[in-house]
Parts: sequence; C-alpha cells; structure tokens
Amino acid sequence: MEHEQAAARAGVVIRELRELGEFEQVYRLFDEIWHPEPANAPVTVELMAGFAHTGNYVAGAFAGDAMVGASVGFLAADRSLHSHVTGAVIGKGVGYALKLHQRAWCQERGLERITWTFDPLVRRNAYFNLVKLGARPEAYLTEFYGAMADAINEGDASDRLLAVWRVHEEEKEKEGAEDAYPLVREADDGQPLVAEDARGRRVVLVGTPRDVERLRRQDAAAAMAWRMAVREALGGAMAAGARVTRFTEGGEYVVVMNERAR
Repeated sequence: MEHEQAAARAGVVIRELRELGEFEQVYRLFDEIWHPEPANAPVTVELMAGFAHTGNYVAGAFAGDAMVGASVGFLAADRSLHSHVTGAVIGKGVGYALKLHQRAWCQERGLERITWTFDPLVRRNAYFNLVKLGARPEAYLTEFYGAMADAINEGDASDRLLAVWRVHEEEKEKEGAEDAYPLVREADDGQPLVAEDARGRRVVLVGTPRDVERLRRQDAAAAMAWRMAVREALGGAMAAGARVTRFTEGGEYVVVMNERAR
C-alpha cells in the first residue's frame, strides 16, 4: 500500500500510540521541534491519552527505537478528521509518510476529508500541502491561535490557512499562472511589493517571503509587513469567494478571483 511504501522509503515504522510512555515521547519530540513555553505546548500528554482512548488519531513514526515524527488529530464534523499537529524531522520523508498513514486511517473508517491549518507565509509547508499532497486552502483564518509563545512563531500574528485534503483522490483544478497578475511579490530588498489595483483580473498571484522564519529573527518589521500584505491580498480575496488552485515553484499562490468580486 502507498502509505507503507512511503514509510519504507523514509526508513520508519508508523503505528498508532496507546501507552503513556509513547505520549511522553511525542511531547518531547514536539518540544524539540517548536521549543514552546511550558504553558504553550502543542498538545499535552493528558490530551493525547484522552484522544487515543476515545478512538481519535494519535500516531508515531519510529526509526528503530527513536521516535522521529508524530501526528495527533481528532474526529470533527462532516465525516472529517482535524489534524491538530504533525511534527517530524525535516528532509527525510517522514512527514509525507505520516500524512499517507493518516489518510489510510481515515479511509478505513469511512471518513471523507482531513483538515489542518498552516502558516500561509511558510513556503515549504505551502508547497508540501498544496503540491505534494494535493490539499486545497478553503479559508483564511486571521489570528487563529492568538499569541503563540514558541521559538518559531513568537512575535508574529497567528494567521492560518485551513487546508482541506479529500481522502479519496480527485482531479484538482490547476489554473495556469502564465498570464496571472502579480498582486503581491517580493521586492529587491525582500519587502512585499503590493500592486495598487487588481480589479478586473481573473487570476492573481500572491507571493510569499523566501524564508519567513529567518526573516522574523532578522527583521521583524519586514516579516510583519509580509503578514499584513498576504492577509489583505489572500485573505481578502478568499473572503470574497476566490479559490486557491495551486502553489508555484516560485512561492506564489495562484488565486482565481470570484467574478462577482472583480
């Protein structure tokens, strides 16, 4: 099966977690990834125990005895699983294998979709979600988590895109970007450059910074300028009914505008 092949390529075994010691391993792994303040952990040991006990999704990826990835999700409305948090070592294919395992878990239970949130400014996550997996953003959520106290997100607004991944594969709309209008792009100095007027445009591009996490550390004002620019352009378009159809190799969302809002 596809998820088993992906796990084998990543050199891991993925399985559901049931024991307290396993949940403690997940907690330590997430602590190493995000370095959160103690009161701001992505998920607690107690919550994982409750989730697993009530039939929700708590899984870990193991390379030998070492846990190198984990994912925690809970059943939600409309026959869906909300994937609350997934973390893995970068560059090993573990995250991809976890998501395929998660999809197979949902298929076995007759679920129809998986949802999760991600930071629209983080290019690698947008590429992974939209290109590698084929999920699609269906809502722009402003300050979804409020203030976040961890090493990656601290000092920035917690805007998120809601990704929706259909459990059963379907053909995705792939609007071409050749004639799209660059609504937000990166200027030579790394700042966001926002076009003055996109009225009447059918397809627009909303760019992202090359490395927003580094930018937050080096130039917090520039990182916040990107946040506001993408919030206004992408968030505003989606609120008016626009659809995000793909993500380019250059780090741009391809957005098909709602005809009534153009």
